[in-house]
Amino acid sequence: MEKNYDQQVSVKDLEEISHYSYRNIQRIFKYSCGETIGAFQQRLRVENAYKRILYTQENLTSIAIEVGFANIASFSKAFKQHFGISPKAARLNKEQLLCGDELIPITSDVLLEPEIVYLKPVQVYYQSVSTYYNNEEIEWLWKRFMQNEFPAADTEYFGVIADEPLIKTEINCRYDACATLQAQSKKLPSKTILGGKYARFTHIGSYDTIDDTYTKIYSRWIFDSGLEFSHTPIIEKYERHAAHPDDQEEQLTYILLPLK
Repeated sequence: MEKNYDQQVSVKDLEEISHYSYRNIQRIFKYSCGETIGAFQQRLRVENAYKRILYTQENLTSIAIEVGFANIASFSKAFKQHFGISPKAARLNKEQLLCGDELIPITSDVLLEPEIVYLKPVQVYYQSVSTYYNNEEIEWLWKRFMQNEFPAADTEYFGVIADEPLIKTEINCRYDACATLQAQSKKLPSKTILGGKYARFTHIGSYDTIDDTYTKIYSRWIFDSGLEFSHTPIIEKYERHAAHPDDQEEQLTYILLPLK
């Protein structure tokens, strides 16, 4: 559903993939995700549209068609039902979106300059949690994830912020803990991440202070860069880890913002 949110997914497709009847799929899906399949797909469409409004200069009609709506009228109606404002108002007020009291406070005198890098697709094995970004639930996810016993020497680790934390209705997101090699003690699902052009920012130090780096990114650079952003997920690559809590200031994390 996430991969094909912009297309019409048929009942037959879902039954063939899941090996359940559509009635059972709906029941299991509603229990697991807290919403119906139709509501889930519409939410993905309007959230991905909001990312395009926020990060690109595409016109609203093009955005509506790209995310799977038949026309601008149906898109505007669904968007306003979900976010409480029209797509036009969202574009006119996109800086206010990043300045609200409940979101990242946009006040920073520091201008970060990223590297522009081209990265190959990478297959990863992952576990997920739906949560507020940068909190105890993510720490617990990583503790559970690392209990799966990955090959120590060659494994690389990533965090994938699967939903845009700035524009989620309840300001929470799905976060994926990822490793490049399959776990030794448990078979994990796999998917492909990266692939393409990214703005790579560097965060040095504890994960507790990574919000400060995001604040600097969103406060100045993101609006003044002149670059076109993609709607694909923000990715964190955990390049250097601290072997001991006292060494956290030596940690190195790359924050990868996808570009068109």
